[in-house]
Amino acid sequence: MKSSRRKFLHSAAGAAALPVVSCIADAQTYPSRPITIVVTLPAGSAMDAAGRIVAERMRASLGQPVIIENVSGATGSIAAGRVARAAPDGHTILIGTWNSHVVNGAFFPLPYNALTDFEPISLLLNVSYLIIATSTVPADDLTSFIAWLKAKADKATQATSGIGSAHHVGGLLFQKLTGTRSQFVPYRSISQAMQDLVSGRIDWTMSVATDAVPQLRSGNIKAYAATAVSRLAIASDIPTVDEAGLPGFYLSNWSGIWAPKGTPKLIIARLNAAIVDALGDPGVRQRLADIGQEIFPPEQQMPEALGAFQRAEIDKWWPIIKAAGIKAE
Repeated sequence: MKSSRRKFLHSAAGAAALPVVSCIADAQTYPSRPITIVVTLPAGSAMDAAGRIVAERMRASLGQPVIIENVSGATGSIAAGRVARAAPDGHTILIGTWNSHVVNGAFFPLPYNALTDFEPISLLLNVSYLIIATSTVPADDLTSFIAWLKAKADKATQATSGIGSAHHVGGLLFQKLTGTRSQFVPYRSISQAMQDLVSGRIDWTMSVATDAVPQLRSGNIKAYAATAVSRLAIASDIPTVDEAGLPGFYLSNWSGIWAPKGTPKLIIARLNAAIVDALGDPGVRQRLADIGQEIFPPEQQMPEALGAFQRAEIDKWWPIIKAAGIKAE
């Protein structure tokens, strides 16, 4: 009887170990086929272009093709939900953004948990904003612009690209910090908003530098500050919010790379090494800089750094969104 029991326990222990052994074996032979990186934005977007630049360099490290697949819609939720349900074998991963992994959870009932249904791999890119206004606004610096907004009460108009966009949520924080009130005017795209800003039909907005700088150089708009810790390489003559008098008003549409929950640590490490190698390549860095993408410093490119950064962003933005009582339409 005791002998039979020992045999049973031995067999059970062996069976339980099989998935672990298989998982380790799979990780050691990874990758065994092409890797798909799902991007939450459509082909032709800046994030799509950046993803393709990074993916191309990752292929050299991983020895397999790295394919970009665009799955747009619901501000990234569709793409994120798909990757959350994918096999945790490192062959399907996600370039997620501030929308898909931070603010969406405060607006929508999601088919995934942004914190617990993914394994962080690396912070990727950071795109900060410029606070800009139509050229007829009389203010020439951020302090006088804030004073002008206060004098306008609820009459000033701020363009957004819709509820939950960086322009909208960032505008909520801007109002809270400055004691101003602007009317939000949603547009299908910020490029349409830029046309109205240039023509004077809208008062102000926040825009990524690549969209704003051409109009700024032509004298069609004014720029007051960059919503970043340090000045932007593409617009180095524009002060940061700290320098301009609104310290701590940091806003960026950052991105990171995640794998489905349960992806083995050996695979996460392999992917992280390939991403870090790609972001350190001088050619990659220049190509990303040319399209206005800022690379996170090496110490922030580790999986733990992405996890901590995401949690900090949720802690920062969710209370602002919920206090405003705004729901997605």
